[in-house]
Amino acid sequence: MGLSITTKCIHLQDTEAHKDQFGAISYPIYQSATFAREEVGGGTGYDYSRLQNPTREHLEKLVAQLENGIDAVAFSSGMAAISALMEMYKPGDHLIVDEDLYGGCVRLIQNVCRKNGMTFTSIDCSSESIEPHITNKTKAVFVETPTNPMMNVVDIQALAGITRANGLQLIVDNTFLSPYFQNPLELGADIVVHSGTKYLGGHNDTLSGFLITAEEEIAQKLRFIIKTTGAGLAPFDSWLILRGIKTLPIRMERAGENAKTLAKWLETRENVKRVIYPGLVSHPGHEVMKKQSRGFGAMITFEVHTKEAAFAILRSVNLVQFAESLGGTETLLTYPITQTHADVPEEELKKRGISDKILRLSVGIEEVTDLIHDLENAGV
Repeated sequence: MGLSITTKCIHLQDTEAHKDQFGAISYPIYQSATFAREEVGGGTGYDYSRLQNPTREHLEKLVAQLENGIDAVAFSSGMAAISALMEMYKPGDHLIVDEDLYGGCVRLIQNVCRKNGMTFTSIDCSSESIEPHITNKTKAVFVETPTNPMMNVVDIQALAGITRANGLQLIVDNTFLSPYFQNPLELGADIVVHSGTKYLGGHNDTLSGFLITAEEEIAQKLRFIIKTTGAGLAPFDSWLILRGIKTLPIRMERAGENAKTLAKWLETRENVKRVIYPGLVSHPGHEVMKKQSRGFGAMITFEVHTKEAAFAILRSVNLVQFAESLGGTETLLTYPITQTHADVPEEELKKRGISDKILRLSVGIEEVTDLIHDLENAGV
């Protein structure tokens, strides 16, 4: 019988994990750039930390275990992971991507991937069929679910049925829910993406990114790419993410409960025009989320009536911090149009409904009544 996901966050179910580390309960930080060999062809299995490092390897095995994959590759940031992912494709290849991607992904696609000869079709994968957009050059479909910041929900299993029937790879960014709430590989995805900076790390103190797969051929390609491009996660940062993952279950449960309470409270506020949270029955993706995930996460997007109202709230919050990023113990309020999506063209923002009245809330693990009091005092 396998371990529960809560226990897996603390214990790696792998005999290699039980090698003698002098009894250390916290896996050691191997802060070494290189490793000595005793003879030609012999050694410890480690040569140079760009290729692999024991601390990073331990973390990668743990993340692969949490996502039910055969391999996970740890990068220096979420964008480093996505940049490496795009190296799997060549000039002329076509990808279908969700139109509501994180702004950094949009910037990468528009300024780097297109320059490298790749082509893209951007559609709303939560409501529009990908089939009319598939060509003989289409290689993959890339989605987030829920999306950033408009919280659209993509039916992973249904989409995987189409990608598999057409010989395409399905890539799912699972950052918003973490492996604790959702496992895209189990639903038919080929590659899972995480910004480990967010919920996996959980403390807003380091950057990391992950690519996870259950397919050997993809794993080998990703290993070659990280070896060649060199954006592997450093030992100390690997250790910080390992430490963060130990509390992932209790953080996700607490933040998720806080988010449900806050979303319902926001719905009652006269200053709030609409609340977008998949945990609300009113959300169009609510039933899909119930089917494919074990929770609704802790990300809320809400719209106020005017830009001036949004500015006033951002100036007035105290306990809640006006800052980019998400997924930490602290509650953060983000203004997507000038922060996470500042480089997205105006016409795309308009199409996606990202206006100067939209605020994104990453709910933390504070006492929820304190968060409500702070937001109320800020004019929400």
